[in-house]
Amino acid sequence: MVKRRVFLAQALVLGAALPAAAQAIRLPAGLDPENTLVIELKDGPVIVKLRPDLAPNHVAQVKALARQGFYNGLVFHRVIEGFMAQTGDPTGTGTGRSQLGNISAEFSREPFVRGVLGMARAQDPNSANSQFFIMFNEYPSLNNQYTVFGQVVQGMDAVDKIKRGDPRANGQVRAEPDKMIRVRVAADIR
Repeated sequence: MVKRRVFLAQALVLGAALPAAAQAIRLPAGLDPENTLVIELKDGPVIVKLRPDLAPNHVAQVKALARQGFYNGLVFHRVIEGFMAQTGDPTGTGTGRSQLGNISAEFSREPFVRGVLGMARAQDPNSANSQFFIMFNEYPSLNNQYTVFGQVVQGMDAVDKIKRGDPRANGQVRAEPDKMIRVRVAADIR
């Protein structure tokens, strides 16, 4: 009995000391766990409603990469104040991608507003692979030019705290960039 109380006391102390990103994840009501992404940041979890109705191939690729653990530990390599935070490059340079194939564009009429997730790509509209960005604000010039595949429904306060990059270097974050601690499909969280 004494061992059990000590263990419980230790668990409570340890639980209280966990960073925001490691504490329990609670999904808002009404979300489909199979189409919900949980991105754990240093300042807390970001809950993303994925949009297979808009971009089924992009959603499938992001979910496959999340399930492989591909995104875990990747940095936000390009973060521009008032615009967006970009991640998903295993090299941290903005030039890397996953081993999965590129995805053809799935443009929609869904606007790029605060909290929208869009797939990054090269000049070729059919070159999206693993990199994506989260919008800080509305940016109409991206509409119908990039694929929208999700929307933050909880945790934009944590996104807003992502370290900004150098505006003279197109938002590149060179020193100690913030990272995605862990990225999971909500259906896989036990």
